[in-house]
Amino acid sequence: MDSIRQAVELARSGDSPAHQEFIGGSKPIATAHEAASTREVRLDVDHLEANRIVAFATGSESGRYYDMLRTQVLQEMDKKNWQFLAITSPTAGCGKTVTACNLAMSIARLPERSAVVVDLDLRKPMVANYLGLPASGGVLSVLDGQVPISSAVIKAVVGPNSLFLLPGSVPTSGSSEWMSSQTMTTLLQAIKREFRSHTVIFDLPPMLLGDDVISILPRMDAVLLVTGVGSSSVADVKECQKHLERVPVVRVVVNKVSEDVDTYYGSYY
Repeated sequence: MDSIRQAVELARSGDSPAHQEFIGGSKPIATAHEAASTREVRLDVDHLEANRIVAFATGSESGRYYDMLRTQVLQEMDKKNWQFLAITSPTAGCGKTVTACNLAMSIARLPERSAVVVDLDLRKPMVANYLGLPASGGVLSVLDGQVPISSAVIKAVVGPNSLFLLPGSVPTSGSSEWMSSQTMTTLLQAIKREFRSHTVIFDLPPMLLGDDVISILPRMDAVLLVTGVGSSSVADVKECQKHLERVPVVRVVVNKVSEDVDTYYGSYY
């Protein structure tokens, strides 16, 4: 009751920040008015390329596949005015995080487009690792009320372009509980409000490793399923289809088709 009373008093106060949301009953999610506190980090190109993050530069031979995927995904999302895109895979090792990062960077290169990547693979957060960011703070710190969202979000700059990141930090065994919680709903509402002009890409856990993805799918607008040759079977994909019947699937990416450079990054349909 004290936390509710405190929230009401803050809302009535003339000098309190507008539209603050409370996570865990104590800490507020900061609003766009506090965006000046967002950290800006310049990403290391060599680190990105070593981790197969290649879509940050125009004209990249490998990146053009992500540009094609970008155009098809955005066309589908624009038809329905969708904002939230979930990226998942049947099992581990399919390349979903690589796909999420590359797709976001490809979107960020478009004029009048902006992208946000949110690492919701709470069991094994890898976005920060792939992009060369320090594993501190992150989405879990926002969920448990340690920091406001404005302090956890990072503006990642590479070349002339930038995108926003809400990375993960340490793995948690409570992923399933967080995914289905009202606290997560509050966080998603804050992200939708503060980044309403952005395409928000959520890197989710593999679908068949638990009920995490199933719990949060109803809050997503669309799904991109990443499969990997040698990592997921036809039976795995069919099992995923059962859970995706009520959520629009914009594309299925088939990763690791061969080791040839021109086709390594996969195909899609």
